[in-house]
Amino acid sequence: MAKIYKLTDENGKTGVKFKKMLQWGVGVTHTAKGEGTRLCTADVIHAYENPLIAVFMNPIHRKSAASLLWEAEGEVVVRAGQTQCGVKTLTTLREIPMLEITLEQRVRFAILCALEVYKEEAFACWAQKWLSDEDRSAEAAESIWLSCIMRVVQASNIEAARWAAQAAAASFAAGTACASAKASSAWAAETAAEAALASNAWTGCNFNLFRLAEQAVIH
Repeated sequence: MAKIYKLTDENGKTGVKFKKMLQWGVGVTHTAKGEGTRLCTADVIHAYENPLIAVFMNPIHRKSAASLLWEAEGEVVVRAGQTQCGVKTLTTLREIPMLEITLEQRVRFAILCALEVYKEEAFACWAQKWLSDEDRSAEAAESIWLSCIMRVVQASNIEAARWAAQAAAASFAAGTACASAKASSAWAAETAAEAALASNAWTGCNFNLFRLAEQAVIH
């Protein structure tokens, strides 16, 4: 059994909005009803292999605020890259402190992820200025937004490049500190991870989402 992590609402429940409610707690075990291994279905129970990744990715995975973070155990049967995993049977062992991640740390995470896979000069220049706190204005981020979007379109037949450009676009959105910054940051990380997976075969990209999450928080 591997150590994994589970997010729930303030009452220790998941799936309330989808009428598939599960109650979690100390020593509580649930088993998925499906027979396959597809994520986001009844085949598996959704979890994370790193507590930081759980909190960083929550805005796009649960689509609602998570209040409790649980240390759990289960055997991972499917992964979506490094961003999430699925198990057939999961046991929540104990509640652990919810990690507090600031908006600045979320944007830093998004930019660091995108930089790993997207090397375009204008983006790299903006990213480094944001990371160094030289220029974090919304105007600076928006000034090359259209350029980034155009690269998404132009690279539509090149999977790795398309994902990388989308990661950069999402980090721009996060950098404007708009209302959707949390979701944009998570989307940047997820699309950067997809780009790394798509390009790894021919570039040897050593993408490590866990390391980037730690770097974003420790800075």
